[in-house]
Amino acid sequence: MRVVFQGEAWVHYGQLSVESDVESGEMGACFGGQRNGLCGGAVPGTLFLMTGTHTGEVGFTVEVHDTAPEIGAEWEDVVEVSFRPVGDSALVGWAGEWSEPLELVELDYRVRYSGLGMDREQQGLDEDPALERYLLQFWPAPPAEDEIVRQTSRSAAYWHEFARKQPPPPTPEEKAEALRIAEAERKRAAEAASLAAELEAWGGNLPDERLRRLRGPALQLARFDRPLVNALAAVPDRTQRDIARWAARRACAEARLGDVPWIAAALDAMDRGDRPFDDDRTPWDRLFSDPSVPQTLITTPDGRTDNFLQQAMAFPVLFSVVHEDPLEAAVDVVHTAAATMGYGRQHELFAELRRTFPRLA
Repeated sequence: MRVVFQGEAWVHYGQLSVESDVESGEMGACFGGQRNGLCGGAVPGTLFLMTGTHTGEVGFTVEVHDTAPEIGAEWEDVVEVSFRPVGDSALVGWAGEWSEPLELVELDYRVRYSGLGMDREQQGLDEDPALERYLLQFWPAPPAEDEIVRQTSRSAAYWHEFARKQPPPPTPEEKAEALRIAEAERKRAAEAASLAAELEAWGGNLPDERLRRLRGPALQLARFDRPLVNALAAVPDRTQRDIARWAARRACAEARLGDVPWIAAALDAMDRGDRPFDDDRTPWDRLFSDPSVPQTLITTPDGRTDNFLQQAMAFPVLFSVVHEDPLEAAVDVVHTAAATMGYGRQHELFAELRRTFPRLA
């Protein structure tokens, strides 16, 4: 036998518990499906212990045995349950205000909970804890149903009746089904919230699937001119390519980049269907180091920044124009070109674009 705790246990609301590294169960659930109402073991990893004292100290001993010990004749109420700890276990006060480690091995135990003095009158806080005592014993044993070994007190009878009124715990299959339903509901709610946010972003009317996949620039362009975005998605792929190239040249002209020789060469490569640049990093470095590149400042479309470098705003068109998806190329380049125009001038570009490509009108 090994005594792992012996002394006084402070009780609130007549309750103590043995808890391990799992979420503790509610009181009713701990006794669900049991016959005894003194030691609730229906929730895995938890024992819920009842006392006669409402608030105060009671004598308490915890023992670990190799085999089932004899039941002492002095104990008035005795019950047994099965228990398997998960991780570290401790004897814990009602609100977790104190705890004592129990050093239980993770295996199947039979637990005997014995009580003496449960029916004595409600004591003051200074009364002798020896007047009401409890013994909690553990020994290895396979799982079995709980049992009322001895019943003497009215308090025990009351709690046994309480336990019999609790619904049995769910079966593993019921738990799995409840988890499946909860996960399906979580997923449904997440999808509904995502769809509602997307609907709001698109102004209450979703576009076709190709535009929905683009999101980002497509959404931003739609805030400026939703009919234009729909029209871009409706024209043939070849027209989308032509629009992307036109908008790229228009953005570079607005930012006065078309007169820079190496950028003019990149635009010509674009018109031939080639990639304007061999890599992404070198052209950016050259943009900021070449003294022949002009530098003009504009206000961003959202009006928040009034000293944004226009050339840096326009330059991404030479990378976006070669997107594999012609619609993505058209949307990205038109959006960037609109931003290059500066705050409040994007509609000038849209009008010019519709004149150049009547199908967009």
